[in-house]
Amino acid sequence: MTASVGRLASIAHGGELPYDVIIGHGLAGQVPGLVRGAGVVAVVRPEVLADVATPIVDALASAGHETRVITIPPGEAAKSLTAVAALWDAFAEAGVGRRDAVVAVGGGATTDVTGFAAATWLRGVRVVHVPTTLLAIVDAAIGGKTGINTVAGKNLVGAFHNPSGVVVDLTTLSTLPVDEWVNGMAEVVKAGFIADPTILDLVEADPDGARRPDGPHSRELIERSILVKTDVVSQDLREAGLREALNYGHTLGHAIELVEEFRLPHGHAVSIGLVYAAGLSRTTVGLSDDVVARHRTILDGLGLPTRFRPEAWDQLLAAMQRDKKVRAGRVRFVVLEGVGKPVVVDAPEASVLESVYAEVTR
Repeated sequence: MTASVGRLASIAHGGELPYDVIIGHGLAGQVPGLVRGAGVVAVVRPEVLADVATPIVDALASAGHETRVITIPPGEAAKSLTAVAALWDAFAEAGVGRRDAVVAVGGGATTDVTGFAAATWLRGVRVVHVPTTLLAIVDAAIGGKTGINTVAGKNLVGAFHNPSGVVVDLTTLSTLPVDEWVNGMAEVVKAGFIADPTILDLVEADPDGARRPDGPHSRELIERSILVKTDVVSQDLREAGLREALNYGHTLGHAIELVEEFRLPHGHAVSIGLVYAAGLSRTTVGLSDDVVARHRTILDGLGLPTRFRPEAWDQLLAAMQRDKKVRAGRVRFVVLEGVGKPVVVDAPEASVLESVYAEVTR
């Protein structure tokens, strides 16, 4: 396919170096330009993405880079200290030095763990992300947050490490399973509720199309979601305030993932978390019934789950009390005063949290 290239956004914050988010089709040839000056380039990918990574490896080799391919486990299994240690060893064997670079090809788990390994190898080497799932494209690969999971919780160990660039090759989405696309749509819907109501309008206008990578509005949904995140991240790289809005629906969502031992996909957990956050928004800051109902209607229409097990509450509460947003033992939640109006509420009463959860179990 002939390459088509667009620079959707350039992200900069304070003294940090800016980086581009490049979007289009057939973009393997864009990767070498993002690692100029590197002798060794380590390309990290799951085994199942060998065919996707091969054009990138070939483009790097043609540009004169010594390219090494490193294989990691698929999915959340890659986000462990064991997997990071294996990456460090592989970087050492490949001879990755401070002037060299790493390229992550894969979904959100791949970009998270590779980004963390790059951030900590030699105290930080360059990394380029080539996300291959909707979830990674609109969320994980953008913003410089990296992390791994522990038995205590999701993404509790990590670092802020901006990539040198993000390459969004829409060609890879043509073979993405519908279930995986729908999984990523939870983050797209989140972006709509916290910042861009046009996203919600597009999904509601054509729910069936929104469920497919080849839907009529798919590219616009992707671009709008990326722009929501890049706008927030550019203003608050290290989550000092505004960036917390991106965690809407994630406090309960991350707890569900932990309780389910990461067997439930991230987008599914976030979908349930969004419904919970909407109910909490109504109780704490007066979000209208119409907007609360809109959450469930949109997510149900996409085929995402909006309910969870009633007997899980005690486990979920314990997990939320270990969330990254906890301050001095106080659980904090991102809620909505209205569409596009996120705020943070500090330490709602336990009885309030449990009563809202009852709505999620019905």
